Amino acid sequence: MATCDESDCSAGELAIAGCQPQQVGWYRYYFADERWDWSPEVEMLHGYEPGTSRPTTELVLKHKHPDDLELVTASLSGIRHSRAPFSTRHRIITVANDIREVVVIGEQMRDDAGQVIGAQGFYIDVTPDAQVRDAAITEAVSEIANHRAAIEQVKGILRMVYRIDSEAAFGLLKWRSQETNVKLRALAEQLMSDFTALGGGESLPPRTTFDTLLMTAHQRLGGAPRQVG
Repeated sequence: MATCDESDCSAGELAIAGCQPQQVGWYRYYFADERWDWSPEVEMLHGYEPGTSRPTTELVLKHKHPDDLELVTASLSGIRHSRAPFSTRHRIITVANDIREVVVIGEQMRDDAGQVIGAQGFYIDVTPDAQVRDAAITEAVSEIANHRAAIEQVKGILRMVYRIDSEAAFGLLKWRSQETNVKLRALAEQLMSDFTALGGGESLPPRTTFDTLLMTAHQRLGGAPRQVG
C-alpha cells in the first residue's frame, strides 16, 4: 500500500499515491433536472455496486431515514434558495436496510459561464462507535494543545466540528485543496488563522460558521482572516 507524508505532498500527489480515505466520497447535485452524480464510495455507501445506480433527488431522498427526511428535504430546499455552503448530519438506509450515519458537506457548483447550476461536495460515513469517537476527540484536543503543524491542527478542528475521524478530516482538506487548486499547507494555515480569529481555540465555532470558513478559506490566502458574526 502507498504511504503518504501529509505535510509535504500536494492534494494531487496524494491522490495519485492512492491515499484517498475509504469512508469519504464526492457528489454533484444538478438543480435543473434533479440529477446527481456520485463517486463509487458514495454509491457503495448506499448499498449499490459501482456503476449500477442512476441517482436522482427522488432516489437520494428514498434512502434517508424517515426521522431525518424532513431535515434533509428542508436542507435541499435551502441549498436551492440560499446557495450558501452547508453541512448536515443524518442517517441513510442502504439497499440492505442497514442504517449508516453521514455528514454531507457542500458548496455552490458553477458552469463555465459562472452561473450556479447545483451543489457539490462530500459524503462522510460517520456511523458512530462511541469508544472510537471519544478516543478521537481526546486525541484531537491533544493535537491542538501540543501546537503541532497547521495541517494536524486543522485536522483536529475538523474532527471535533464535524465529529469525524482523522482520515475523513484529511480527506476534507484534500478535497478543498483539489477544488481550489491551493496547496494543502497554505489552505490549512489560512484555516488556522481564521480559527484563531474566532477566539483562539477557547471554544469551537458553530458548525454553520465553520462551513463558511472551510468553503471560502482559499479566497483569503495572504489576507485578513474572515470576520464571522
